[in-house]
Amino acid sequence: MISEYEIKKQICEIGKRIYDKGMVAANDGNISVKISDNEYLCTPTGVSKGFMTPDYICKVDKEGNLIQGNGKFKPSSEIKMHMRVYQERPDVKSVVHAHPMYATGFAIAGIPLNQPIMPEAVIALGEVPIAAYGTPSTMEIPDAVSKYLQNYDAVLLENHGALTYGDSLLGAYHKMESVEFYAQLLYISRQLGGPNELPQDEVRKLCNMRESYGLTGRHPGEAILNKHVESEEVNKDIIAEITKKVMEQLNLK
Repeated sequence: MISEYEIKKQICEIGKRIYDKGMVAANDGNISVKISDNEYLCTPTGVSKGFMTPDYICKVDKEGNLIQGNGKFKPSSEIKMHMRVYQERPDVKSVVHAHPMYATGFAIAGIPLNQPIMPEAVIALGEVPIAAYGTPSTMEIPDAVSKYLQNYDAVLLENHGALTYGDSLLGAYHKMESVEFYAQLLYISRQLGGPNELPQDEVRKLCNMRESYGLTGRHPGEAILNKHVESEEVNKDIIAEITKKVMEQLNLK
């Protein structure tokens, strides 16, 4: 069984990764790992994620209260958001919050990542919704995120950043990378005239491939498929209404 010290080292390594990749600036972002039903390791507040060492890492209980810390280090002020994820998703073992440039840009613009443009993104993420804005460090953010926890493993935070979670620290981090890559590709394709979305049948195939890859967590593939169905229904209704009006004008009703 891996020791707490090794987990702390891993948290520091992931912190450096998100810092080096420009997913956070200064002291932004936070990371946590569940080590028991009432014990969690988390990054401290007011510290750059790119320069942490294991002695920086705090231990908290399921309420976010400090159990163990080194000197001045205190849990991240966003620990409430992490605890809500663990509370509502027992399968989750790690949570990562960051401000990746492109994904945060979409969050600021109020645009969800919900277009099926790349097989890997469909398989890994499905789509990424936006949780309503909440004041940092308050219960507003956990309450806003709660709406999406049962069906999604990644959420954009309106005017704030992104949140990902998974059954391991590496898994949660990889989802953050995937969210940012998805956002970057979607942004670029829109500058080139608009993305060519994958057809519904292909999206269904990709969603069904998750099991063969052994992927865990919640996958909102059905949300993408339902979006297409709803769009088709709307189009049918519009066509029917236009046809009715044309026939009325031509006295063909």
